[in-house]
Amino acid sequence: MLKLRPFFTDDRFSASLVVLLSISLASASLAVLTGCHASHAHLNAQQARAQLETEREQIEQIPAPTKGGFMAIHSYDSWRNPVLTIQPNMLELHVLLADANTTTLGVGGMPRPVNARRRDLTISTSSLGEAMSSIPSSAWPYGRVVAIEEARKTPASAEPAVRRNMEVTITRLNDLGFVVYDLDSGKIQ
Repeated sequence: MLKLRPFFTDDRFSASLVVLLSISLASASLAVLTGCHASHAHLNAQQARAQLETEREQIEQIPAPTKGGFMAIHSYDSWRNPVLTIQPNMLELHVLLADANTTTLGVGGMPRPVNARRRDLTISTSSLGEAMSSIPSSAWPYGRVVAIEEARKTPASAEPAVRRNMEVTITRLNDLGFVVYDLDSGKIQ
């Protein structure tokens, strides 16, 4: 019969070897887990950059804005480009679609009210780029300029959230290549 002897006879050495092996296994598994997480985060960042570039390409199809066309407008009713109303935790996107009948044929006939062409959408800040790039180019008569306004009748407790959301929205719109126009003050943001 074959008798096996322990490879290491010193108990202290084998105990330290077990500790060393368990530490190296733990650090290797931690490196694998961290590496997977880091590469997943890197992949998400690449996807976000690619999506931003795609949105920018679509938005660049809209002509550049001309200040003479919109700087004198200070009311929502007179504005023809898209408008964003900033809420504490969402955005309202108001789009006025172009008149489908651009000819003079039928002008005196059936009425074509403006409100029938207006679309109001509630969106999140994260879907702002996708929403703006999906608006048809015919809905941009002033060019690539978006009007913004704070929500009316906002409670005092929600005003800081509205201002933070306003800053995030302006930054995102500028990143996409839009000029942001404040209807209330008449200033470009």
